[in-house]
Amino acid sequence: MKPQRPTLLPPDWFLRVRLKFRHLQLFVALDDQRNLHRAAERLGMSQPAASKLLGDLETLLGVTLFERHSRGVTPNWYGESLIRHARTMLTSLGQVGEELNALNEGNAGTVSIGTVLAPAVTLLASAVERVHRDTPHLQVNIDVDVSRHLVPRLRDGEFDFAIARIPGDMPAGDFVFEEIGEEALCFVCRAGHPLTAGPAPELSAMLDYPWVLQPAGSLMRQRVEHLFLHHGVAPPQRILNTPDIYMALAMVDKSDSVTVTTREVAELLCDQPRFAILPSPDALSVQPFGLISLRERRMSPGAARLMSTLHQMIRERRATHTPSGHYSDITL
Repeated sequence: MKPQRPTLLPPDWFLRVRLKFRHLQLFVALDDQRNLHRAAERLGMSQPAASKLLGDLETLLGVTLFERHSRGVTPNWYGESLIRHARTMLTSLGQVGEELNALNEGNAGTVSIGTVLAPAVTLLASAVERVHRDTPHLQVNIDVDVSRHLVPRLRDGEFDFAIARIPGDMPAGDFVFEEIGEEALCFVCRAGHPLTAGPAPELSAMLDYPWVLQPAGSLMRQRVEHLFLHHGVAPPQRILNTPDIYMALAMVDKSDSVTVTTREVAELLCDQPRFAILPSPDALSVQPFGLISLRERRMSPGAARLMSTLHQMIRERRATHTPSGHYSDITL
């Protein structure tokens, strides 16, 4: 006898199983606490009531969402899916309140953006300045991080859109991606560093000094390592690991350390009397970043306006043939 296939859920399944706001809160609390008693306490309800709420929904859905064990509960694949969407819905509802309050106060709403560092320095800052000319009360929240942290937060509803790269372990079909350009990289040391004396230093000579680099596995770190290996030189071994460019520049300023950053960041933060940019034997860059939005999510008016401005600036950049990774020649 063939095993019976599970019943597929209809499009209005959430109405049929009477999905409640309390269910969404319980999913998130269980994911955070991994314990039914602590999750119930967080929501101000009894453990039996929380257990019944979860059990009734599992019965109606016909699937188990959490595996129970002596140490607590762990979401399975079904539970992980519901938790992810529950977080998105709760975040969106919170953003609705902020947007309505902003509109009631005469403001133009709120936009939340996640971005990698280089676009925040030039492209995004210029776009926000342009949008604020016409909508000065638009509230813009910007988080700067690496792509592997930003894109999951975009998927979970924390951002309206992101300027980043789609990590390889995430389904690209969930997103709309418009390429902006590569990030050009450069080596930075303190002014007066021994490496600045004479012609361009050999990579082997640069190994005589300590390095400050992004953590292992980051794109920038991989690009530096590949450059050394390409020239038959072992990558740097004396490394301080930090994702923070300000920490990196502080170390470079106070020691003979060498770091790598984007050329845009170097041009903004590394003033000539204090820092020096070292020539590289090869052009250094990392894979293109772009504008990322969720395919199935409609943007708020403020987010749509800022996104439209970014699209226009990208077109202007292409029309003027500005070198990849540079936005300083765009007329704003």
